[in-house]
Amino acid sequence: MNFNLKVWRQKNSQARGKLVDYAVRDISPDMSFLEMFDVLNQELALRGEEPVVFDHDCREGICGSCCMFINGRAHGPQTGGATCLLHMRSFEDGSTIVVEPWRAKAFPIIKDLVVDRSAFDRIVQAGGYISVNTGAAPDANEILIAREKQEQSMDAATCIACGACVAACKNASAMLFTAAQVSKFAVLPQGEPERQVRVERMVAQMDAEGFGACSFIGACSVECPASISLDHITRLNREYLSAKLTSNNV
Repeated sequence: MNFNLKVWRQKNSQARGKLVDYAVRDISPDMSFLEMFDVLNQELALRGEEPVVFDHDCREGICGSCCMFINGRAHGPQTGGATCLLHMRSFEDGSTIVVEPWRAKAFPIIKDLVVDRSAFDRIVQAGGYISVNTGAAPDANEILIAREKQEQSMDAATCIACGACVAACKNASAMLFTAAQVSKFAVLPQGEPERQVRVERMVAQMDAEGFGACSFIGACSVECPASISLDHITRLNREYLSAKLTSNNV
């Protein structure tokens, strides 16, 4: 397969970026999108040109680092998968593919297709934890939890923190990410001690990072590789309102 690529190139966050045209030839349809970029970078290196910088790690759809905006969609045309799980057979032979980084004030571009997503880390640090007593580890079944609650928590915990929700949102909102972090603790008894302060601090940190407001359109959930439900945003709003009515933590 042959493709014409338009790839965003930008030296650093202060430099002006632009789309640069590249042609890749004889690409196997079974290659992943990142493998195709490996081929491109090998060709650029052989020509003495600087390879395209992009982020990746596990290439198994778990780490969430392969954040690319492909033909106007976060992670490309597939639904429910990260860029590393996207295969070239998803595109028509001879087509033009536009590849850009995430676009958000809170995700400044580091270089080319790599953005700084440390804002997510700071949101988690603000309240994404539970109190534990030091000493021997408790028995796994010491606290009985209904299966329904377990499933709700696990559904939220599948978030891979890739930032596709932010990239897909016209307001660059991080509500779906923050809601998933809050929700996975809110339904469990282990999350009860910090319940109020958690949601207040995480929402305050989200706002401080410069993410936009949620208008509940739902594009975030559609483009999320883990298919995180909008129900978690509803739970976040409920938790936040309850906390504000009963505490003065933040």
